[in-house]
Amino acid sequence: QVQLVESGGGLVQAGGSLRLSCTASGSILNVYGPNDMGWYRQAPGKQRELVATITRVGTTNYTSSVKGRFAISRDNPKNTMYLQMNSLKPEDTAVYLCRAVIANREYWGKGTLVTVSS
Repeated sequence: QVQLVESGGGLVQAGGSLRLSCTASGSILNVYGPNDMGWYRQAPGKQRELVATITRVGTTNYTSSVKGRFAISRDNPKNTMYLQMNSLKPEDTAVYLCRAVIANREYWGKGTLVTVSS
């Protein structure tokens, strides 16, 4: 059983910063580390959208609206992924979810709420 747990969300003013973390746990991780990992977000009344992804070797991809403001990274020995979010805007308000592919299976966390006030 794999669990993904996000943390770091909260309320911040526009222009502020937050750092999200996502840690994977489970016995399978003793054999298989996470392969591709990513952050997604879902705002109220909107569809879930990709924010950023990172491969095991560190290749990254960002949606255009966060390029230059967000930075995704990971610590493989800790099975943890991060999302540094700077220059936050009210339109970044959403539940941020972590996704990981482990041993060819997809796993999702339950999400952490980020609220950006204007």
